[in-house]
Amino acid sequence: MKSSPPRLSRRAFSIAAASAALAACTTTGSNVTGSDSAQTAAANPPSKNEPSRQLRVGLALGGGAARGFAHIGVIKALEARNVRVDLLAGTSAGSVIAALSASGMSGIAINKLALSMDEASISDWAMPFRTRGILQGVALQNYLNKTLDNRPIEKLAKPLGIVATDLRSGQPILFQRGNTGIAVRASCSVPSIFEPVKIGAHEYVDGGLVSPVPAAFAHKMGADFVIAVDISARPESALTQSSFDVLMQTFTIMGQTIKAYELDKYADFVIRPNLAAMSGSDFGQRNAAILAGEEAVAKIWPELQRKLATKGAMA
Repeated sequence: MKSSPPRLSRRAFSIAAASAALAACTTTGSNVTGSDSAQTAAANPPSKNEPSRQLRVGLALGGGAARGFAHIGVIKALEARNVRVDLLAGTSAGSVIAALSASGMSGIAINKLALSMDEASISDWAMPFRTRGILQGVALQNYLNKTLDNRPIEKLAKPLGIVATDLRSGQPILFQRGNTGIAVRASCSVPSIFEPVKIGAHEYVDGGLVSPVPAAFAHKMGADFVIAVDISARPESALTQSSFDVLMQTFTIMGQTIKAYELDKYADFVIRPNLAAMSGSDFGQRNAAILAGEEAVAKIWPELQRKLATKGAMA
């Protein structure tokens, strides 16, 4: 990804900083293995010698904790309207849903799984002497791997990219191969809530720090038309009733500039479910969030349909 100097010269310094972080998208894809080792691998763009094909549609699912259930509704609604998604990129909560969808599960199947999921099955409290997070995240990792029959990222039905943040360098990393559960766990590791995830010589935390809605990564993976789903709260309307809400509000404030830049530059269409009344910590409203995702697609469908038809991306 190359920034445009004339354009950036007219933007505030914060926009330039955001583009600098996104520039890391051009560097690597990464492998994650079941033995928790990692190595850098070059991305594999489509060969220019391949025959022409329909436009590749990418779905970029953003972070937002419990609000992430809205992604399920979006996927259900797109499938109901015969929108073909070729690849997925996910950040934090979006990485969980992206992995399930990339595995070949339908939106309806993911919906059923989400409503039957027991929170206790993905929660593992860290011991008192472990002070880097109150949850380890291993339970989430194991739950996802079990659900996906331990298939690594590269063996899923569709190309999948999972975004995390290197804790030492602050750079984004795109996992495209290896242990799916570990990569998702890394992407979901909200600092102070989850312990950082060590993979090889590196430690990773939540991908939302560097890419709240990974439209740039979906583009990097080869998408010609990127549909981005933004489930983040607006700072002025976000609920801050708990310490977790305050933490998520901090993430939202920090990510506003980079999110705006990324969506403006790389998203061809943005879907924003109405989740104003839902806190990121309220897992009891999962069904309401799913419905909000479906309603968001229904509301913008005429415009999205026109754009997809123009690009020849309808199934």
